[in-house]
Amino acid sequence: MGIPNDKRYFRIGEVSRIVGVEPYVLRYWESEFPQIRPQRADTNQRTYQKKDLEVILEVKRLLYEEKLTIEGARRRLKQGVSKKGVSQEQILKELEENLREILKVLD
Repeated sequence: MGIPNDKRYFRIGEVSRIVGVEPYVLRYWESEFPQIRPQRADTNQRTYQKKDLEVILEVKRLLYEEKLTIEGARRRLKQGVSKKGVSQEQILKELEENLREILKVLD
């Protein structure tokens, strides 16, 4: 199930269905990964944003598909390594180079 484009905020039950894990797993990951910090609504209920869901889906992938430990997944997220094993810094450098080339073509 994908992340719906028409919503900005999600409650823990919705996130649980989208990601495919139980709410207690989400609460546990919240305690283990500083990148997952949902806001609290007036009712003190967790409200997740799309960026939170993206991090949660990446955590699930690291733990369930790559079979990393919690510590390994935490390190990988901290390094900012993408699904293809490329760091975010490398991706940004490539994007910058591509944008410079596009600007040259447009001039």
